[in-house]
Amino acid sequence: MDTLLAPVIRSPDRAVEVAWFSAICSDDYEYLGVPEGRLRSSFEHCSSIVRTADRLGYQNVLLPSSFQVGQEPFVFAGAMGVLTKQIQQLVAIRMGEIHPPMLARHISTLDHITQGRLTLNIISSDLPGQVESNEVRYARSDEVIQILKQAWTQDRIEFNGKYYQLKLPNIDAIKPYQQKGGPLLYFGGISELAKDLCAKHCDVFLMWPETEDRLAASMAELSARAQSYGRSIDFGLRIHMIVRETEAEARAYADKLISKLDAAAGAAIKARAQDSKSAGVLRQDELRAQSQDDYIEEHVWSGIGRARSGCGSALVGSPEQILQKLNRYMDMGIRAFIFSGYPHEQECELFAKYVLPHLPTCKLAVAQGRVPAETPATPLTTAPRR
Repeated sequence: MDTLLAPVIRSPDRAVEVAWFSAICSDDYEYLGVPEGRLRSSFEHCSSIVRTADRLGYQNVLLPSSFQVGQEPFVFAGAMGVLTKQIQQLVAIRMGEIHPPMLARHISTLDHITQGRLTLNIISSDLPGQVESNEVRYARSDEVIQILKQAWTQDRIEFNGKYYQLKLPNIDAIKPYQQKGGPLLYFGGISELAKDLCAKHCDVFLMWPETEDRLAASMAELSARAQSYGRSIDFGLRIHMIVRETEAEARAYADKLISKLDAAAGAAIKARAQDSKSAGVLRQDELRAQSQDDYIEEHVWSGIGRARSGCGSALVGSPEQILQKLNRYMDMGIRAFIFSGYPHEQECELFAKYVLPHLPTCKLAVAQGRVPAETPATPLTTAPRR
């Protein structure tokens, strides 16, 4: 990578936050595209995935959002907040679904329940039942984030925007547990408006699987955009995982995973997602169309994208090969991984067995001082009652 384009990384220490994924949006299979009742997005099944990741030492877990299928992530996260011991939760929030002051209150309550084990995944997709332009969606998202940041850093909310006009002199009920700016904001999207929103407001830019040169180019661009706002950000990679004792076993499992996939059924599953026509999904489709046997790069297999919107590729290989690839990503400056696999609980166990102990890990919110070492004085902890 050209040193002139090397990204400025907010977290220079070579440690990574490793997250797993809870399939609360009907995204768990033994054979991709073949739904089974035992892997449905029930609380019992999805909570078991999160508790497993918590027990195995993952630092975070992504809770995705979809209106068409599955569970609502905030409600699910509230329950898991008291059933887990150390893991953070990365809760997906669609901007505009909840009135911003009430959204801030949801976040504050959950942040206190978990004692700071909360991170937020910002989403700007269409709201259920309506279709809006990118300009409208991202302008509204910009306003929501500004309001949240006022709630987290000021003693009042005063906002006069196009979509929201607010004046709240007493915001005790929405002060978060996390200090120095509130929960970290994770964001993914490659349209021009998406990249600008991330550079302006967010903390971690999440990328979907692409070739290393494309990932490096995205990181350089987003870093430069963030610097234009006087900021620096971190970078994360959302990707699936198939790790086995040998490369041959891993590749055979990838083939098995799609061995019962009907093309029409796969396309229907993919189309029901609200991001199925996003720039990021289309770019992954383009890479798969140019690939050899669905491998867009050595050990990066894009077959999952035949029946899944969003993240559509997996790392496939032996523990040594996977670790080598992850080290390459970390050398590029990636500081967060969000993994998943099919079935999710099985693959969570396998990655923790073969690879996780060999990675230098951290929690970004802790490393950046968002989570205080001692209980902070807030209206929901020890601050004087009014």
